[in-house]
Amino acid sequence: MSLLIAGTIAFDSLETPHGNADRVIGGSCQYSSYAASYFTDDIRMVSIIGNDFPQEELNDLTSKGASLDGVKVVEEGKSFFWAGKYLDNMNERVTITTDLNVLADFDPVLPDHYRESEYILLGNLTPDIQISVVNQLEKKPKLVVLDTMNFWIDSAHDKLLEAIKLCDVLTINDEEARMLSGEHSLVKAAGKIFNLGLKYLIIKKGEHGCLLFDKNNVFFAPALPLAEVKDPTGAGDCFAGGLMGYIAKTGDASFENLKRALIYGSAAASFVVEEFSNHKIKSLSQSEFDERVEEFVKLSQFSL
Repeated sequence: MSLLIAGTIAFDSLETPHGNADRVIGGSCQYSSYAASYFTDDIRMVSIIGNDFPQEELNDLTSKGASLDGVKVVEEGKSFFWAGKYLDNMNERVTITTDLNVLADFDPVLPDHYRESEYILLGNLTPDIQISVVNQLEKKPKLVVLDTMNFWIDSAHDKLLEAIKLCDVLTINDEEARMLSGEHSLVKAAGKIFNLGLKYLIIKKGEHGCLLFDKNNVFFAPALPLAEVKDPTGAGDCFAGGLMGYIAKTGDASFENLKRALIYGSAAASFVVEEFSNHKIKSLSQSEFDERVEEFVKLSQFSL
């Protein structure tokens, strides 16, 4: 089934305890699309790039089943650029440079065949853009997932609340959940966030896994212990893309199926952090992906 993914396509320059990477491919839309490609070949990308973005990278995306009909190319513009440094614990990062470039004037117009997409993933963008994408849809989607970050919670709070009301699922990390709700306890935070009108809430806890809530239930999915994490950039985007790819493949947005989707999303995230940029997540075989999922299953199985 069709999956529309709105987000950024960008260049990143990174410094981590494991090395440096200069002007590598980044952006939430491309990370999510690669992760989703292991489940569906009907991915509809919504983003913007300049004429500096390499054609071979676009070819790689289309080879994975992604449509670029919703990706605007600004011929005289430069693509979004972010530079940052990860601290020794790899959970904290410092932004060094943010050049919005063509993203500063991004006002997406959905192609006609995008407007009836069944599953929607709104990647980390301004709430105004997220709202615009949803308002252009011509029929009610089966599931809308929104990802956001602390910057938008702080700087565009009211617009973000408006965007959340249009969605079924919100995915944020534990710090952002506390910031949005004003509660330290994640259970209390979830209760307050549900009052915004959601069906489900996913709270990511990095190397400590993630939590899935509905109004009456909670489920915990572990993160896979890894010997080395080289670059955490894109982990949340791959998580969301893998999760939504699995939901689109199965056509089931129930709480029970979302529990399974968390595992597939976590598997995608575990791959991307092992190398800089998108090199690992876009080059896996299906059997490699499936084997990683089995590792998660074994990690969480037990008998009483």
